[in-house]
Amino acid sequence: MNPRFSAVTLQFPHWLESELPSADHIFATPEDRMGLVLRLASLNIKHQTGGPFSAAVFDLESGTLIAPGVNIVVASHASIAHAEMVAVSMAQRSLLTHDLGSLGNSGTQLVTSVAPCAMCLGAVPWSGVRSLICGAREEDANAIGFDEGSKPTDWVAQLESRGITVQNDLMRDAAANVLKTYKESGGVIYNGRSPN
Repeated sequence: MNPRFSAVTLQFPHWLESELPSADHIFATPEDRMGLVLRLASLNIKHQTGGPFSAAVFDLESGTLIAPGVNIVVASHASIAHAEMVAVSMAQRSLLTHDLGSLGNSGTQLVTSVAPCAMCLGAVPWSGVRSLICGAREEDANAIGFDEGSKPTDWVAQLESRGITVQNDLMRDAAANVLKTYKESGGVIYNGRSPN
């Protein structure tokens, strides 16, 4: 096989590991979890290592962090390197399973700074998470120039019909402010080609 195609590697930004609490830290409330996610999104902007998006997978029962994720699309040269995709991939790798719902525990929760785009929405049910919490809305990301793709208007009901609980607008103002900060700082607004 051609070595150019032998592996795809996503790498966390250099600063991320040092910004995480100890492995036994408990994020007791949804607000605690969103607070971490929004801090990581802000740091991604500050360090200019990616877009203004962050996510993390938590153990629902214990409140411990399983894996964080920040947007690394531009740095990775990979359009799939959205924060949710990175967090889920890292959680699955950490737990050695492709299905975060197969562990026999109380389940896992994905917390994301912005409601998932079309791609990330598709990945949520396949990931095995049992809960999704979102900060800013799709329209907040669209307002600064991002293209979140086409999603069904009843996406929340569709996830809930699969046994995935959804909470929107948690700390929405703070999450939307992270997006505005990125735009105001001259952050790159990257999108695939839009149809004419």
